[in-house]
Amino acid sequence: MKEDNDIEEFSEEAELYEHHRIVVEGGQSSERVDKYLMHRLPNASRNKIQNGIDADAILVNEKPTKASYKIKPGDVITVSLPEPPRDYTVLPENIPLNIIYEDEELLIVNKPAGMVVHPAVGNWSGTLVNALTFHLQNLPTHRNGEIRPGLVHRIDKDTSGLLVIAKTEFAMTHLSKQFFDHTIERTYIALVWGEPNPKDGTIHEFIGRSNKDRKVMMVHPPEVEFAREAITHYKTLKPMRYVSLVQCNLETGRTHQIRVHMRHRGHPLFNDATYGGDKIIKGTTFTKYKQFVDNCFKIIPRQALHAKSIGIIHPRTKKFMQFDSELPEDLRIVVEKWEQYVANE
Repeated sequence: MKEDNDIEEFSEEAELYEHHRIVVEGGQSSERVDKYLMHRLPNASRNKIQNGIDADAILVNEKPTKASYKIKPGDVITVSLPEPPRDYTVLPENIPLNIIYEDEELLIVNKPAGMVVHPAVGNWSGTLVNALTFHLQNLPTHRNGEIRPGLVHRIDKDTSGLLVIAKTEFAMTHLSKQFFDHTIERTYIALVWGEPNPKDGTIHEFIGRSNKDRKVMMVHPPEVEFAREAITHYKTLKPMRYVSLVQCNLETGRTHQIRVHMRHRGHPLFNDATYGGDKIIKGTTFTKYKQFVDNCFKIIPRQALHAKSIGIIHPRTKKFMQFDSELPEDLRIVVEKWEQYVANE
């Protein structure tokens, strides 16, 4: 089994947030909410707080507020803000990026399989963030040698597809809130072993780290404290007896969610070494068939998963924007080979 470092560079969307629930004390004097929070939240600048208020990421008594609102004893303030920047410096690297859309607030990147999203142990260079640092180095996201690359979500190293990147503090707060509220529309395409039954449906299972290996995720009973609710809607696009092309839409964004959910249903992703898809799950062990499968594994030496489309509300215009991408060549070729194999049997 090949080593999988994905889990270190992918965080659940909920983990991209600082969560606070503050009840204003009985003896608290009247004060603007932004000034009050500056003294209550670690590492939170006034600008960050005001952006959070503008993006409805800071609520008073469960309602949007204004920075000038004067707090009162008993007010309940809830805060959901993007995480602070890491305490290391990311070196800019001139790595080509496949940018399919860009404006002053955000950009949409089509990430190739094999590229790590965020620097971490064992992957300090060659990452998407290194490339973004080079691309965005003259923008406000770059301050005093410290980069805030605007990551509001991440996909696994060996998953290809679309990522939305925030270019301003406000955009990062606004987009992060959309992910946290599960209002982002995301469609993935996966090649899985077997034919799901029913063909279309919803997988609603809780996911947490494996008790045996922290790099691996698994389904747990809901009562397990560290397990998080995960919901995946799937649709079979192309059943091919031994494998199926499946569309997955995420309602939540847990680590390895699609990979874990499909494996739990008995349909691991094709060539997903971490979750058992790198061996023959469906079909015979005859030499001809085994050679065909091995050849497909060589063509797509990764889990067969692509983040095909993403839909967001633009932070400034408030208009819904949908972005789409083509299947990567390795996945497209393998699907065509399976179609031909089944047709010629």
